Amino acid sequence: MQQNVLGAEADWQLLTNHIVTRWTKDVSPTNVWPEYPRPLLERAGWQNLNGLWDYAITSRATAKPAQWDGKILVPFAPESALSGVGRLLEPDQALWYRRTLDYKLTPGHRLLLNFEAVDYQCIVWVNGRKMGEHTGGFTPFSQDVTEALKPGANEIVVRVLDATGGFQLRGKQTLKPGGIRYTRVSGLWQTVWVEEVSDRHLADLEIKTSLDPAVISIVPQLAGQPMAGETVRITASFRGNEVASAQGQGGLKLVIAEPKLWSPAHPNLYDLKIELLDGHGKVVDQASSYAGLRTIGRVRDKDGNLRFALNGQEIFQWGTLDQGWWPDGLLTPPSDAAMRFDVDFLKRAGFNMIRKHIKVEPRRYYAYCDRVGMLLWQDQVSGGPMAKWTRLQPDPKDGDWPDADHAEFMREFEAMIQTLGNHPCIVVWTAFNEAWGQHRSMEVGKWAVARDPSRLINIASGGNFWPVGHIADEHNYPHPLFLFPLADKRFADYVKVVGEFGGHGWPVAGHLWNTDMRNWGYGGLPKNQDEYLERYTKSLDALVELKAKGIAGGVYTQTTDVEGEVNGLLTYDREIKIPAEKLAELHRRLGLEIVR
Repeated sequence: MQQNVLGAEADWQLLTNHIVTRWTKDVSPTNVWPEYPRPLLERAGWQNLNGLWDYAITSRATAKPAQWDGKILVPFAPESALSGVGRLLEPDQALWYRRTLDYKLTPGHRLLLNFEAVDYQCIVWVNGRKMGEHTGGFTPFSQDVTEALKPGANEIVVRVLDATGGFQLRGKQTLKPGGIRYTRVSGLWQTVWVEEVSDRHLADLEIKTSLDPAVISIVPQLAGQPMAGETVRITASFRGNEVASAQGQGGLKLVIAEPKLWSPAHPNLYDLKIELLDGHGKVVDQASSYAGLRTIGRVRDKDGNLRFALNGQEIFQWGTLDQGWWPDGLLTPPSDAAMRFDVDFLKRAGFNMIRKHIKVEPRRYYAYCDRVGMLLWQDQVSGGPMAKWTRLQPDPKDGDWPDADHAEFMREFEAMIQTLGNHPCIVVWTAFNEAWGQHRSMEVGKWAVARDPSRLINIASGGNFWPVGHIADEHNYPHPLFLFPLADKRFADYVKVVGEFGGHGWPVAGHLWNTDMRNWGYGGLPKNQDEYLERYTKSLDALVELKAKGIAGGVYTQTTDVEGEVNGLLTYDREIKIPAEKLAELHRRLGLEIVR
């Protein structure tokens, strides 16, 4: 039975039949994800629409709710405690949202309604006028709602369908949680906001960097009716001092003298001011952004093994599998501070990389990793049937996907890369995980290599190896292994990594999601905390040996417990099992530079 507690307003109360995090107490309808959601193209004219919305759950056939069921706290899914709803959306149901917006639009401007993420299919109406549709649960989209606006109150209505099945890309969500699959998430689960822009405005940026010479290349993407003689002016500064500028049409290049490179040890970023000017030199739109100068590549060591390279220098990449789930918000962290906590803990613990596991986080997450210097391996969100899993064996078999479902997979893959491609922290794109939905591997891999030549491509983390991309990735529990000889010629031209291992469980009383379910870790549970630490150390020693033999990176499972998985370095509610300082001490045997 769910209990209602902690209510700042009578219309919303936190539901607690599970544990919650320490940040939950700071969440209220008037203080929920208030931060600007798009750090790589930030402008002043915006309004946050997070907070209380009306909601209803109906049959799919319902054209519009006859009545509303109550209030939901956006951006938390109805299945989560922080939503104040605590209801599961069934595949044959529709989820509806409604709120009003009072807005006085500046003449000569337009209003964009932005959704950071809606799971999974949605239709948006403003004042009864259909604005558009969107499919895909993990990437942002916008609607120009100017023509539908009227003086006074404007009604926004959103309808969501989410089957959580079939070929739908859904990651770890399932209708029947257990094992390595978790509670489903539906609807608005990231920030909703409106933004006022000029008729002609900056819509996006494509940012690329190169070294020798050091150049920041930027292609501004503009929307609205073109202006005669328009130009874009970009100014780069470092720690408040202007270092380069350029003005013109099309792509612009900023040549950086005495460049300060980006790395985990020194996460240097150049601030960018982007201005759109009309033919008379008047600024009609302005936004801020940033860029990090760095290159990603591969180098051979003295024994001929390929290693990761950052800015031309060999770097061993050591991180955790990071699922990004929360007991109070499910896919949604309770706050920006909570989200940053995980990254800060891993940084203090001596990790230089995170493998973001089949989830796309809010854009602020990647911006924070840029700021603090955390490398990221970003997984594509998975879905669909599993192919026969043969790991690194030769002659693997792909799954059979219909053309339409493959096209949707590729559309969502492209949307993820388009959304996150400017972040210097991301160094690897992973197409598939453990043969989950793995299909047309050579086609997908070749596309990814061509789509983003600035990063490395992992065709399948722990999945079926195909000779495409840059990485050969093995999974082994509990201790790391590469189950084929490292000298196997099939892998000679690939960086070899152990993309998952460990998973040593340690249940902490008072911090379990559900004491009645199976709480488990790989290799069985240790008898006490000393044995837990011994197991972790044994896995680390095995990774040190593999590193000496040619393994270039390792991913420990995992950052936190998630529901019945108790194999995190932190509990699900973010209490510490092994102090970060102790982990950093243990990790020194890997020979990494520890940056606190």
